[in-house]
Amino acid sequence: MARKRALVVDDEKLIVKGIRFSLEQDDMQVDCAYDGEEALEFARKNQYDIILLDVMLPRLTGFEVCQQIREFSTVPIIMLTAKGEDMDKILGLEYGADDYITKPFNILEVKARIKAIMRRMEPKRIMGEAPAVKSLESGEMRLDCEGRRAFIAGREIGLTAKEFELLELLLTNSNKVYSRENLLQLVWGVDYPGDVRTVDVHIRRLREKIEQNPSEPRYVHTKWGVGYYFQNL
Repeated sequence: MARKRALVVDDEKLIVKGIRFSLEQDDMQVDCAYDGEEALEFARKNQYDIILLDVMLPRLTGFEVCQQIREFSTVPIIMLTAKGEDMDKILGLEYGADDYITKPFNILEVKARIKAIMRRMEPKRIMGEAPAVKSLESGEMRLDCEGRRAFIAGREIGLTAKEFELLELLLTNSNKVYSRENLLQLVWGVDYPGDVRTVDVHIRRLREKIEQNPSEPRYVHTKWGVGYYFQNL
């Protein structure tokens, strides 16, 4: 099996050194960048399984780097921020980040978050169950579950890891209403420290990508006071 590859981006070299050493102990290949422009160059030239991206960077901020990476890649991105304000966390998600960790952090927490994302990225097969569904379709939408790609009328839609998981869950269970709390637990995990606004942010971003008119959605609907559901077409 090919080694997993990570990009660690932070202008504090001691932090980068510590993360790199710890990930390499888990047999990961690790590249390091120390400013926003260098990070973008690495991301454009290489394929990564995970990117750890600090918010406060020279040249380009982590938010700007995240936004530009999302123009060409759906690689999972975990933001590292020294600030604990909710708006910084939500802003990171608005730009396409999949998760965030607030400094100072325990490296074991970082590794746990990475492993959780890696597990969610792998095909879900449990011994004794039927083989995982390879594709899902509704109207003009098609999800390639093995390749983790989404298409509308044959055109590929670039979704982040979390956006894909959210859409896959809702489409698999069409017309079932999920509360924001349920979606947070099912997609982000029971140990995720964020709140339900994370779900709202991702639903809004998802609608902007898959709906012709996000304010009048065809696919992902809101059940006011309850939650969200996918209407099969």
